Amino acid sequence: MQSTRICLLRLVMMTRVLKQTYAKKLMLCRDNNKKSQFPLVGIAALGFLWSRSEQKTEKKDNVSRVLEKSDEEFENGHYEDCYQTLMLSKFHDDVEVRWRICRALYNLSRNLKFDENYRKELIEQAYEIIEKEVTISPNHYAVHKWFALILEAKASYEGYKEKIKNLQNIKQHMDLAVILNPNDATTFHMLGEWCFQITEMPWHHRRTAEILFASLPKSNYEDALEYFLKAETVQPRFYSMNLLRIGICYLKLNRPDQAKYYLQLAASYPAKSNEDHQANKEATELLKKI
Repeated sequence: MQSTRICLLRLVMMTRVLKQTYAKKLMLCRDNNKKSQFPLVGIAALGFLWSRSEQKTEKKDNVSRVLEKSDEEFENGHYEDCYQTLMLSKFHDDVEVRWRICRALYNLSRNLKFDENYRKELIEQAYEIIEKEVTISPNHYAVHKWFALILEAKASYEGYKEKIKNLQNIKQHMDLAVILNPNDATTFHMLGEWCFQITEMPWHHRRTAEILFASLPKSNYEDALEYFLKAETVQPRFYSMNLLRIGICYLKLNRPDQAKYYLQLAASYPAKSNEDHQANKEATELLKKI
């Protein structure tokens, strides 16, 4: 744990140092009344500066290799390796790299082997990148998808009032992601989770929300189930927590036979992450009560 944290901290420090170096070079170019050859692309631009004479085809091939490697590491649950692969590449002007950096940071932040303050720091770093990317790449579905997830995580660290205040904004970005890519199962799951959390919100939180913000978005278990099932249609058995949520929704709607089927799938789902283990455990406990 300690060595992993040290490695990640070194990478974070490297991004800061390179960003400072890059800013100095950019200022020098301006002082010399020269047009900068190094367009500023925000915090994710880690100072790896490109010559415009490089062939676009070569760059595309190289980016593809980096993305393929990082995606494989991500799918295998090796989020630290995925993060390092992306951070040590030289393609930080590419939106596909930037949103994947945010994805890696988000998943690292969910690892309980890190303390809460460090996990919050990872989310804040991801938010700083993805917030700028929403403006730079407004038509990219993954940018809106990960903005919604990271904003929700950031608001959660800041307290339930912030989370409630951002509910509608979070959903708007999820809706945009679905419009831009209706074949992404994860976004449908996110919308289902949004509906589920609204429905499950404790009465005292709901009352506070109505006092502070006048109104609270409406939802129910039927809405949540519809999104979860849509996700399953797009990509069957892609996520243990989606199977678990379907089972829970069916239980809430007094449909135990359907609930049992999905809970069994969740209980036996191959565990590659903390969430998979959580889904296995919770589904197993629920099955005992049916």
